[in-house]
Amino acid sequence: MLKIYNTLSRKKENFTPISKNQVTMYVCGPTVYNDIHIGNARSVVAFDTVRRYLMYRGYQVKYVSNFTDVDDRMIDRAAEENVTVFQLADRVIKGYEHDVSQINVLPVTVRTRATQFIPQIIDFISRLIEKGYAYKSEGDVYFRTRKFQTYGELSDQSIADLVVGASEHVNLEEQSRKVDPLDFALWKGQKGDEIAWDSPFGKGRPGWHIECSVMSISELGETIDIHGGGEDLKFPHHENERAQSESLTEEPFVHYWMHNAFVTTAGDEKMSKSAGNFITLHEALKTYDANFLRFFLVQTNYRKPLQYSKDSIAQAKRNYDRIAETSRNLKAYIDGIEPTKTDKSNGSSLVEDFKKRFVEAMDDDFNIQNALTIVFEYLRWINKEVINQLSSLDELNNIQNLLIDWLGILGLSEPKTEEITDQEILDLINQRDAARESKDFKLSDELRDRLLNLGISIEDTNNGTKYTKK
Repeated sequence: MLKIYNTLSRKKENFTPISKNQVTMYVCGPTVYNDIHIGNARSVVAFDTVRRYLMYRGYQVKYVSNFTDVDDRMIDRAAEENVTVFQLADRVIKGYEHDVSQINVLPVTVRTRATQFIPQIIDFISRLIEKGYAYKSEGDVYFRTRKFQTYGELSDQSIADLVVGASEHVNLEEQSRKVDPLDFALWKGQKGDEIAWDSPFGKGRPGWHIECSVMSISELGETIDIHGGGEDLKFPHHENERAQSESLTEEPFVHYWMHNAFVTTAGDEKMSKSAGNFITLHEALKTYDANFLRFFLVQTNYRKPLQYSKDSIAQAKRNYDRIAETSRNLKAYIDGIEPTKTDKSNGSSLVEDFKKRFVEAMDDDFNIQNALTIVFEYLRWINKEVINQLSSLDELNNIQNLLIDWLGILGLSEPKTEEITDQEILDLINQRDAARESKDFKLSDELRDRLLNLGISIEDTNNGTKYTKK
């Protein structure tokens, strides 16, 4: 039986959806003020893989994810670029949708934008005020955090610790408008001529946390099966979502809270825009094959950190190449044999055993690392006992179909050999030579890696750069 680690209970629980064979799933999307980096993309891929596996197990999945298309960062960035908030959002969203499609992320069932739910947000806040869970203050509206008795349980923090943290991070101007340091904004009054909407509380815009509660409840109902996001969202975002939602509906907001770990860089530092140690997904796709990049992001259990480094990329490339090469070789072998091939069995029972073991691994909280161990064992068996051995065509197709199923769960397209012309190779080599000449060694390394990904090895000699095709 499928078990999911629930952040709220801090243990693995048997998965029982609200409706038989149907799963409701909400995953927090990006604030669209800039391109996402691969740390953000890891969350997208992690929950896309969860969705794919649920579908493989026979569930219908209604998957909702949002764009936060108005907040302080968007207002500031739009002002810097002399565009409207909506123009900025539309541009970044277009880039996001293109880039995540490149790494084979399934289209969501419903994609929401915060600014499309302003009436519902205003209604939600109005009802919280009526119930005594929120109050107006100088154009803002705040949630009475202490009134929600189990606040802090999701992020495993005490009220005392949270009070200290709130006091340290809230500016004095905002603090003066709050009854309690822990209270958080549901509605922010308009400042100057920034973007705003009319409301019973005055002109303003939604706070960050209220958006996801409203969009989730509007699209999926008061209680959903799974709510996902990066582990940095546990507090305050998801803690606040839970508090405001359950205060209003008096029902559990989420049955299974799931959070993925970060992508880290050298020194195990979290990849983030604030630290400046990131590479955008768009830039990564210029360097790495999209299918390989998907594999790199999916290869590690979603609750464990994924290190982005030269060594980890190289190891992932070796593992991905094993999958791609065996997949191509098996397909070529099947395409080349006669339909009248012998009926000799080469292990149908083994195929079922591999299938069962893969499911057992993934049923343990989507343990992709254990599942990949079984995949690689399967590849070794194919190479040693299947390819170029006597077996029936039906059995070979069965063997191939299981591998295709697994690639589908991982989100990998069937690997193909990318063709590149000699002139295109020379153009990339000339770009690399120019980068080395100008001492842009980062670009030089990226171009070398791109050539390697295309099966082109290069050697720098006294007579120039030479290349060979694998």
